[in-house]
Amino acid sequence: MDFARVHAWLAATYWTPGIARETVERAAQHSAMVIGAFDADGTQIGYARLVSDNTRFAYLCDVIVDDAHRGEGIGRAMVRHLLEHPEFATVRTWTLATRDAHTVYAPLGFLPVVDPVSRPDDWMVLRR
Repeated sequence: MDFARVHAWLAATYWTPGIARETVERAAQHSAMVIGAFDADGTQIGYARLVSDNTRFAYLCDVIVDDAHRGEGIGRAMVRHLLEHPEFATVRTWTLATRDAHTVYAPLGFLPVVDPVSRPDDWMVLRR
C-alpha cells in the first residue's frame, strides 16, 4: 500500500478529516483485511479496509477511490472482492457508514439501517 497516498486521501475526507498517517497505518495493521486498487502503471488508485472477527461480523470502512478514477466501478469492485473473499464466507452481518455513497453499496445488497429488513431497532451506536 502507498500509505502516503492513502493518508492524503483519508485526511481530506469528511469521515477522518486531518487523520494522522500513523493512525491510518495502525488501523490497517489491525484490520482483518486491507486491499488496494492499482492502475496499469502500478499507481494506487483505491483503498478499502475491513474490520472483522472473520466469522460473524464485518465493518467495511475507508473505501476510497482517487478522484480521477471515480465513477469507474473501482470502489464497488473492491467491496465485492471483500464480500466474496473466502476468509469471510461465514460473515452474516456486514456494516458500513456513508454519507454520500449509497449508490455504490446498494447494488451489492446494503440497505439503510432504517429499512425494516435491516432490523433498525436492533442497532445502537456510541460515538466518541
